[in-house]
Amino acid sequence: MQQVDGRRVPLSITMGHPSHDLKSDPPPDDPAQLKQLLLEAQRTIAQLAAKVGTDTSDTQAIIDEQRAALAVKQAIIDEKQATIDEAHGLIEKLALELVKFRKWYYGRKADRLTGEDDDVSELLRKFTKRHEELPVEEGEPDGKAPETAAASRRVRTAHKKGGRRDIASMDELPKVRYEHDLPESEKVCPCCNKPKDRIGDVSTWQIELIPATLTRIEHVQRKYACNACEAKGLGPGIALAPKPRQPIEKGMPGPSMLAFLATSKYSDYLPLYRLEDILGRAGFEIDRGTQSRWCRDMAEMVKPLYNLMVQRVLSSHLICTDDTIMPMQAKDKTHKARMWCYVGDAANPYNLFDFTLSRGRDGPMKFLVGFNQVLLADGYGGYDGVVVDNQIQRAGCWAHARRKFTDAERSNPRIAAAAVEIIGRLYETDEHAAAMTVPDRLAYRQLKCKPIVEELKVAFTQWKSTLLPQHPLTAAINYSENQWKELTAFLEDGAIPLDNNVSEREMKRIVLNRKNSLFVGNERGGQTAAILASITSTCKRHEIDPQRYLTQLFVHLHDTPMSRLSSWLPDEWKKRDTPPP
Repeated sequence: MQQVDGRRVPLSITMGHPSHDLKSDPPPDDPAQLKQLLLEAQRTIAQLAAKVGTDTSDTQAIIDEQRAALAVKQAIIDEKQATIDEAHGLIEKLALELVKFRKWYYGRKADRLTGEDDDVSELLRKFTKRHEELPVEEGEPDGKAPETAAASRRVRTAHKKGGRRDIASMDELPKVRYEHDLPESEKVCPCCNKPKDRIGDVSTWQIELIPATLTRIEHVQRKYACNACEAKGLGPGIALAPKPRQPIEKGMPGPSMLAFLATSKYSDYLPLYRLEDILGRAGFEIDRGTQSRWCRDMAEMVKPLYNLMVQRVLSSHLICTDDTIMPMQAKDKTHKARMWCYVGDAANPYNLFDFTLSRGRDGPMKFLVGFNQVLLADGYGGYDGVVVDNQIQRAGCWAHARRKFTDAERSNPRIAAAAVEIIGRLYETDEHAAAMTVPDRLAYRQLKCKPIVEELKVAFTQWKSTLLPQHPLTAAINYSENQWKELTAFLEDGAIPLDNNVSEREMKRIVLNRKNSLFVGNERGGQTAAILASITSTCKRHEIDPQRYLTQLFVHLHDTPMSRLSSWLPDEWKKRDTPPP
């Protein structure tokens, strides 16, 4: 072998012939011939080198072409993979929405974990970034999350819920006594023909319903005049006997009729067209348009009382608020107006509603003018500007945070159950402080509740590392983390409850009324609904019969001066009202 142009080639090639053998055919001794052979060998080497270079270039071109083709195929694969990932994400989202809608339509309304495992959950678990199992608790060899009472049962709020209470119990109902006796012939003993002795009574009870009746009351006002003075041309001096002032000037309905209408529509959620049929069966045909005008007149009568309730609620330390859609009739289709709820604290126990044409922040900002304490609400971003402009402290709702995890349970039941279990322990722990004073409750929360909240915060970080960014549980965790300052406000103020359920419960009356009545006719109708719903809702809060309260209110409200208007607030009226025997 010999180095030629940096390459190792056989010596036979350098001698000009591939099969040249130096032993059998030694090189000539003539330098000229040797030089000639050397030149031929160099030309041969150059030709071979050129051929090798050409082959190498062709090979490199083929390699480059194959690499380009692979790059194109890889781009196509990446594009298809992105499409597949997007489709998987859409499937995951739609599957979760399907579960939510099925729960909403068929399932229980409570925010509880189902604990079920089906094809949907199996499908959703395929899209987690890592399929690593969470650490198994001791004593759980099968890997199932430990079930606790807090995770499986419905958690009670810190607010004392008013359970279902009958307005009149059996003992308070009017009683009619009927005595039944034997005929005189049966009071004689057939054996000895002596009168039998009365040895006791047997009492049984029967409940009877006496249907409500409509009564037409005629007011006859005696009119007097002096005929003698009239004969002398001095004028008759006509005098008319006064009659009780009517709730609606020159109107037909009496106080109890108006109270029945307001109670039926805003406490029993009966639409006006049904009341039209109910009153028609009782013998009084009155169309819904007239009833609607009566509701408007009632709202105008009690508006001063409503405004006083607004002032009292705005002086609260804590206001709980929520909102829902209240459709309003429009030309083409109903307009999505809003109804807002504002619940005062224990010192100002009134439930108020406010009607607005949109969900913009202008509505709550206008209502909350002058309020600068604590506002407890959900995560709606419209409150952000309200709390900043009005210098209000905002508190968050743990029930909303928990609901995010129960809604996303099917995507990863283990993480959802773990989150609900921790939040359940938080509720259970805080429940022990319900009867404490505000300072004592705050100290208790710092000692007992704060470690649970910190545990949940650490768990959020761990869970997010195992989930894709678009995973439903990631969204649930992000909701809580974005609201963390608001959710932990209860650790700095013992008067703040854990959730906003008290106002959500009050919104149910708006939802039921919306379901039955469908919409309000105009903006004025929405304001009427807000005022009368505020009165009936506050009556329910104080366990007052709204029919009885409103009847007395409509009788005396016109004669009550503004200085004594507070005496007709529902809680003040209850203190002096004596129920009928």
